[in-house]
Amino acid sequence: MSAGPFWRPARGAGLHTAPHPKESGVISRRSFLGVMAAVTPCAAGTGPPDPIQYPLFRAKGTHRELGRQHGEQAVEYIQRHLDAMRAGQKLSREGLRQRALRFQPLFEQYCPHLLDEMRGLAEGARVTLPETMACNIRGEIGQAKPEGCTAYVIGRSGTAEHEVIAGQNSDMTSEVPPMAYVLHLQPQDKPEVLIWTFGGMIGYHGMNSAGVAHFANALGGGPAGRFGMPHYPVKRLMLECSTVEQTVDLLRKIPLASNGNYVLCDGRGKILDAEATTKGPEIIPDQGAGFIAHTNHFLCSRYARKENFEKSWPDSFPRMAKINELIASRKGRVTVDDVKSFLKDHTGRPVSICRHDGESRTVA
Repeated sequence: MSAGPFWRPARGAGLHTAPHPKESGVISRRSFLGVMAAVTPCAAGTGPPDPIQYPLFRAKGTHRELGRQHGEQAVEYIQRHLDAMRAGQKLSREGLRQRALRFQPLFEQYCPHLLDEMRGLAEGARVTLPETMACNIRGEIGQAKPEGCTAYVIGRSGTAEHEVIAGQNSDMTSEVPPMAYVLHLQPQDKPEVLIWTFGGMIGYHGMNSAGVAHFANALGGGPAGRFGMPHYPVKRLMLECSTVEQTVDLLRKIPLASNGNYVLCDGRGKILDAEATTKGPEIIPDQGAGFIAHTNHFLCSRYARKENFEKSWPDSFPRMAKINELIASRKGRVTVDDVKSFLKDHTGRPVSICRHDGESRTVA
């Protein structure tokens, strides 16, 4: 890799960012656009076949223009997402709209520019604003099954090329891959954004041209959910930041609707983990290990206790142990090919790091 962070979707095993050690935190355009959208899922399962290659959609301009261009390219993907939400929740089109509209005051307060982007998305996809809002609320509307993911971030001291490598496996239902794509956004006066996403969601796993990247896990237990901001617009706001400290500050200011975990890195090589809860984020440093891995249970001292563990995925604990073991076994020598191999691990199958659990499949 010649310069700058670089997003590398691993074939069948995760999405990765890899910042170059000699960069000051600003990514060269050549490196930022060095993306391969080919991802072959490892897991088998029922349902429609996964794409061999995810399409790459690009948009540039104001937030309204970003949304309109995105919507024009993703019309069929957005419609599939809306159909899946209505079917999963047994809602009429009007019922879905009414649920989404409850969140509009939150969007107006915390991300008005992204609400404008959703307006453009609706125009481009020829749907209504409440429907594109619904695509970006998703779980808080009630239809989404929590995802059992395995995420990691490895600092420069832990990798063979002294780069930061971060990524995850996304374990999700079979309906998601056919509506997924890679989205490259060039907003005015903000970092460029590159995310793997689906169905009109403007915030998901990814990175920006300042070197900030985040990958996520659901969390079992912890503080109770509430009416608040969905994670997806917040994920996009995080990609408007230039440092991990700014992302953490954002998580402190915005009232989240539910708990979720983020592994984070930036262009300076800083890595950390934030267990973002409805009572604020709990920060987990690497403690000198040179890497941080996370699955679906709390690690922070405040919430890592029996009653929360009982609400976590039972397989979260062996997955966590295994990914830590695999990364530690290559400490100081980890490559992107190594993490591809780690994320294909089948120890404990079917609920392994690479998941084969009925309708749940590892796709990204």
